[in-house]
Amino acid sequence: MPLDFAAFDTRGYRTVDVRTGYREWVPTYEDTVQDAMDIALLDDLGSVDWAGRAADLGCGTGRTAAWLRAHGVERIDGVDLTPEMLEVARERGAHDTLREGDVAATGLESGAYDLVVASLVDEHLESLHPLYAEAMRLARPGGAFVLVCFHPHFIMATGMPTHFTGASGEPLAIATHVHLLSDHVTAGLDTGWTLAEMREGVIDDRWIAVKPKWERLRHHPISVAYAWRRPA
Repeated sequence: MPLDFAAFDTRGYRTVDVRTGYREWVPTYEDTVQDAMDIALLDDLGSVDWAGRAADLGCGTGRTAAWLRAHGVERIDGVDLTPEMLEVARERGAHDTLREGDVAATGLESGAYDLVVASLVDEHLESLHPLYAEAMRLARPGGAFVLVCFHPHFIMATGMPTHFTGASGEPLAIATHVHLLSDHVTAGLDTGWTLAEMREGVIDDRWIAVKPKWERLRHHPISVAYAWRRPA
């Protein structure tokens, strides 16, 4: 079970559910999420063959899919809970198919994917095991599962949930859970994955350039990427 975010919360923002939050965030989402959070970690992974067919879970506006396309992935099927996010992804055109659905119950074809990717979704899940199990169902033998997450250290040290500024100017939090690194390792191993690689992103010059007030957080980890392999 995740740690209760309420024990770390220093903001006290009104919290909304995932679908409501991302529906309202759509107009400013692309301007808010920094590539240093997730794309930079994808760039750093050396154990993944970026090719073949991919399932993009929690695909959002298609940022991850655009990166995958640019790095050689030939076909991408996206799933997201929020129709408004899917509409932006559809306009971007990086996916072959898009469907509304839960990352833990996608309805996609079993054993059909060389690569399963989920980026910046785990903090919204109460339990990690269903996500890891669904990724295992989708991946072919020898396939990979790449998961990019907020680092639990960052959430705990700052007391900052996933949040955005609503149309009214009110800061709104989206339901956030704290999963330790060991929670991911346990969930992955329990569902049969082999951990091939792990990378952690820290607050560095790239971050300070866009968020100068974070100088006090320099060198703190902010995100983490896991590359898992399904046994052949």
